[in-house]
Amino acid sequence: MRREADSKPDLAADIDAARGRTIAFLRSLQAPDAPAGVLRISPFHSARDWPGVLLPGTYNGVMCLDLVGGLDGAADAGRQDLVDWMEAHRLADGRFRIPGMVDGDIFKKPDAAETWRYIDWHVTNYSLGAIEALAPGRRPNLAFIEPWLEPLTLKAWLADRDLRDPWQEGNNIVNLAGFLLLLRRVGDAEAAARVRAALEILFAWHDRLREPTTGFWGVGQLSDPTRMLHAFAGSMHNFHIWYHERRQLEGQDRAIDYCLSRPPRIDSACIDVDLVDVLVHGWRLIDHRRHEIEAWLTAMLGALLAFQNADGGFCDVRTGVRRQDGWVKGYEEPQGLSNTFATWFRWIAIAMIADVLWPGRWNWRFRRMIGIGYRCADWHRKS
Repeated sequence: MRREADSKPDLAADIDAARGRTIAFLRSLQAPDAPAGVLRISPFHSARDWPGVLLPGTYNGVMCLDLVGGLDGAADAGRQDLVDWMEAHRLADGRFRIPGMVDGDIFKKPDAAETWRYIDWHVTNYSLGAIEALAPGRRPNLAFIEPWLEPLTLKAWLADRDLRDPWQEGNNIVNLAGFLLLLRRVGDAEAAARVRAALEILFAWHDRLREPTTGFWGVGQLSDPTRMLHAFAGSMHNFHIWYHERRQLEGQDRAIDYCLSRPPRIDSACIDVDLVDVLVHGWRLIDHRRHEIEAWLTAMLGALLAFQNADGGFCDVRTGVRRQDGWVKGYEEPQGLSNTFATWFRWIAIAMIADVLWPGRWNWRFRRMIGIGYRCADWHRKS
């Protein structure tokens, strides 16, 4: 049996080979009669029967290609055509929406407005991320976020967050915070001041409700393992606000301890990237169990690379049915198939691990917006 240090060079070569196969897989998903770069979400997906699913197929695929360098050499005119195609899915106030989603076919919460907000914000976050990868200077329309700049509106919205479902609420909060931070980046001085005030409200809300023994948010997380898992999965989204704003994250050592208690083996695309995200940021930002983190990440990298499908893509899990988040009566396909969502998520995990084990060897392009795919830009390891 090879020692861990001896196996790492082989894993680096495996990354190079896996990267080439994935780029070929993503390019094979080009939708017929569509601008270059418009992608089906999987080989199973019929663009004729489910044209709306081309939007998530494309934003996931674009961000994966950007991460691994697969957009290099794309012509400016082709990038512009693809951006124009994506922006055709944008509503007047700046939200992006998947065509074909209608009331009655979607569910995240009993309140229909909350359901639409969750789905729209999720789709908008990823659509804006893909557009930024293609056209970094493109100015977003963020009119829809204006109400959350009012302190009373933001506080009322936060009071309605249901921490019995911290995973869902973690997505809501990181999406909102991501839009606020983007507005601060592209807006004027007045907008920046209002965003600063909103962020202070967000930080204060989190500080009041954090479970001190775990560092996570969520009701009942100490009562059973599933609730703890969901609290972790939701909280790692919230952590991105601290990373982005360079604030010390209370309980980060305890979050690392939880992640190291999980075996380094394949679970789902979401859980796997969440574990890697917490451990990689923890390894970089604080001095806590670094050697154990490195060993865990090395083992997980091997598991991730071994999980790649023969076609070059990755699946979420091997069995069951996969649906677009919130579209409970919409598009579905068998689990186990390679798809752009899982392929992107798994490459985020691979790239984050690779940059710990072989710093600077690859020019990974992580997202600038917080949320899945973001990595703290101030990437100097603390001594």
